[in-house]
Amino acid sequence: MGLNKRDVTLLVIVAILCLFAPFILNPFPEGSAMAQFNAGYPDLMQRLVIFGIFAIGFNILFGLTGYLSFGHAAFLGVGSYAAIWMMKLLTMNVIPAIIISVLVAGLFSLLVGWISLRRSGIYFSILTLAFAQMSYSLAYSVLTPITGGETGLQPKVNDPRILDGALAEGQTPRANLFGLQMNQSYEMAVGDWVFTFNAGYYLAAIVMLIAFYISIRIFRSPFGMMLRAVKSNQQRLNYTGLNAKPYTLAAFVISGMYAGLAGGLLVAMDTQVGAERMFWTASGEVVLMTILGGAGTLIGPVLGAGFIKYMENIVSKINKSILEQWFAFMPDGIEDLLVTLVYPFIGKGWHLTLGILFMLVVIFLPGGLVEGGQRVGRLFKRKKPAGDKPDGKTTPAE
Repeated sequence: MGLNKRDVTLLVIVAILCLFAPFILNPFPEGSAMAQFNAGYPDLMQRLVIFGIFAIGFNILFGLTGYLSFGHAAFLGVGSYAAIWMMKLLTMNVIPAIIISVLVAGLFSLLVGWISLRRSGIYFSILTLAFAQMSYSLAYSVLTPITGGETGLQPKVNDPRILDGALAEGQTPRANLFGLQMNQSYEMAVGDWVFTFNAGYYLAAIVMLIAFYISIRIFRSPFGMMLRAVKSNQQRLNYTGLNAKPYTLAAFVISGMYAGLAGGLLVAMDTQVGAERMFWTASGEVVLMTILGGAGTLIGPVLGAGFIKYMENIVSKINKSILEQWFAFMPDGIEDLLVTLVYPFIGKGWHLTLGILFMLVVIFLPGGLVEGGQRVGRLFKRKKPAGDKPDGKTTPAE
């Protein structure tokens, strides 16, 4: 497969995590006080892997070249709109929708990258942000007949769908993979635990594994080495006679295609699209995912995406009544104090918790969650100091 032993191990670990996610994300029995923290339901599992794809693609641009884009949500939105129109005009089968989302996002990113990469640094970032906001404004108001404006788009019974047969009266169009509906699930009860296996999740997980494998190949390729050279010192690279722009443009387009793929999968899982996917906060979210997990690392963006989506969907659901149940065993005065202290950081205040954690990671773990894992691993692994030899002699550092 063109991978070294370490990369194969990493790919296998990610595959195992994806395969057994319904078990891993449901550690607590149903009905228990801690069941609030279970994340093994289809909608969240789908979002974990789809936004993992989004972050993997962004990391190819930012992690390898150092070019910080604040407009990647535009490609996510363009891919989503392309996918929904494919479902409205051609078929509810998700394969054509996913393919067209990647192609359209790639073409749009080629245009945006060709213009934006004329500048670097903060000027490049502002240009991409401007494109994203223009795209959002167009989708929200100007191109309403195409985008649905504020209400968005979703498949309707009277859509032409050339390749699909007519629906029976009362039926609604549903995304499927050659007849297998994406919302189809199987529940397995084991004691007090309930594990859900969803068709849409496993499709998205397979696509994510393929996207992850491709990113590994890019990181280990001569092309990836050129991108690292751009990040290290682009001016010195230019002095060697090499033109860096084709490489950075290629990285930008690949990154945009990853975003379009994520947008297409979002439509495949939930067949409705709104302009909010192109808003600047969505672009900021993928930046946070990448930095939090570890920019320039392979698995870091996936970890960052999972962490943020978990907090967004789990921590945000905890309310004051749940806190009161947790601290009910304490005396009334202490219970009220703890609820008062904790409540601002959960529920609607989950962004405050995320902001504090992000600040701590940036200050103490510049390499993100991956660096944190490496530090923990070193604590449990004995390693002789570099340069030591069995005879006790040392050699000078190179």
